[in-house]
Amino acid sequence: MVALQELCVSGGTNDSSESTHKVEQTTPPPSLDEVEAIIGYEFKSKRLLEEAFTHASLGESFSNERLEYVGDSVLNLLFTKQQYFEYPDLSPGVLTRLRAANVDSDKLARVAVKHDLHRFLRHKKPLLEEQIRQFSEEIRRYPLHSNGLVEVPKALADLVESIIGAVFIDCNSSIEIVWKVFKDLLEPVIRLETLKIHPVTQLYEMCQKRNLKVQFVDLWKENTTFDVLVDDQFVGRGSCRDKKEIAINRAARNALDNFFKLSHEKDV
Repeated sequence: MVALQELCVSGGTNDSSESTHKVEQTTPPPSLDEVEAIIGYEFKSKRLLEEAFTHASLGESFSNERLEYVGDSVLNLLFTKQQYFEYPDLSPGVLTRLRAANVDSDKLARVAVKHDLHRFLRHKKPLLEEQIRQFSEEIRRYPLHSNGLVEVPKALADLVESIIGAVFIDCNSSIEIVWKVFKDLLEPVIRLETLKIHPVTQLYEMCQKRNLKVQFVDLWKENTTFDVLVDDQFVGRGSCRDKKEIAINRAARNALDNFFKLSHEKDV
């Protein structure tokens, strides 16, 4: 374990949220007609389409919050149905993990960025444009899912759920139509063979097998970091200025990387 202290702690302290630039939407978003072309669905009620792309920060008499609520439920049902038939032998616990990975904020925000849907969002969130830019850059390191290592602009995930909710209402609540519209848009879907273990869970499981004690040292209020000790030895560090949970995840990931690095050096 002493050798772990000599490892260079890297990758866990990169806080991409340090930018303080306030970038507002300075030009009007493009026409929502383009959205229909992107998703391959023509709305009977253009009002629903407008509502889906209206953020509460705009201060209008309506916003996409109600459609987001609908879309969240519909999306969970869609994946529940799809995975029930795709994996007839999987237990409910694994199915739940698989569904959760496909409907969480990280995965949905990627859909918005991949299809440029965020360009159409009406909002007055000063930091959103910069957050989207940072998110778009960071996810290049994690092509499928970051498992809690990247800060996600929640407005992007909410937007995708709102669009799903709008289509669901517009097509008279047809699950089949909604799935037909969004099946390809939601790709790449996380499947059983690509489902990753959360870094904190993975760290605890690995140490439990070796009878090692894991401790997370909370330094977040002092310097936005968490340290990881294994059997009282320092093995990793993670940082995030805005979200404590991400700092913990990054610390666990850094500790795992150091373990793997040390194991590789021993094998060589």
